[in-house]
Amino acid sequence: MWRDPTMTFTEHLEEFRWGLIKSFAAVVLASFSCFFFSDRIVAFMIAPLKRGLQPGESLIGTGVTEAFFFEMKVALVAGVFLASPVIFYQIWRFIAPGLNESEKKLVIPFVLFTSFFFIAGAYFCYWGVLPVAFQYFIEQYRSLDVSPEIRIGEYFTFFSRMVLAFGITFELPLFTLFLVRLGIWDYRFMWRTFRYAIIVIFIVAAILTPGPDIASQLLLAVPLTILYLLSIGVAYVWRKAE
Repeated sequence: MWRDPTMTFTEHLEEFRWGLIKSFAAVVLASFSCFFFSDRIVAFMIAPLKRGLQPGESLIGTGVTEAFFFEMKVALVAGVFLASPVIFYQIWRFIAPGLNESEKKLVIPFVLFTSFFFIAGAYFCYWGVLPVAFQYFIEQYRSLDVSPEIRIGEYFTFFSRMVLAFGITFELPLFTLFLVRLGIWDYRFMWRTFRYAIIVIFIVAAILTPGPDIASQLLLAVPLTILYLLSIGVAYVWRKAE
């Protein structure tokens, strides 16, 4: 049952608190399940790096408990992706009081599409961005005649930051949908500012991508540009449907 749209500020905070608790519980349960498959998840996670390593180059651990905590962290990140539909559903429940009855019925498409774009963004990073980034950084070691031995803890930090950043970035069309719903943006404004958006996109790509080469920047800038154009289409269709 949806909350009354006349909820007080305190009631909204209570709803937000319970949403956080349920999301946290879902992540914990999902992470616990993923921990039993952590060896397979780790193998999947380090594959982009290992493809660029030569014999004698490897990942290393430098602490007694580092491998154990590494597996726990990997399970946690995997749990976030596994529990993402629950997280997005709780987000929907929080914003639902501000929507009309017809919009509230879109809960299933909202959860499905937000989860899809989140996972698709992370997988695009895994498949298209990380191999290029790792190859670039490994080549920097080789150019100095240094054999790379990368700590698993540092690798996890870099990997998780990148895949989560791409997952969030790919939510742009749905983010646009809500800005249009609130009357802040419309497709005309987005189209008029397209040239400026391209500049911002390339600046963001230059900041987020690890290497200074244009190829790795394009790997983020191109999909972001496509997502921006898709967002214009979303804004257009939404306004025409009103």
